Amino acid sequence: MTRRLVLTNESARHPFRASLPPPGAISPPRGDDHDWKLFVLSFGAFFTCFYTFLF
Repeated sequence: MTRRLVLTNESARHPFRASLPPPGAISPPRGDDHDWKLFVLSFGAFFTCFYTFLF
């Protein structure tokens, strides 16, 4: 006999999950300098790894 966990209604959800906003309600922050920060971080990480393996 196979037992399965089935949620029959919304009140059976976990309290933490019930307290979260709906998935579409959270929008990522938009910043013009986000691409530059990512580029500088990636370049720095590559330079550090390359320099470490070279010397």
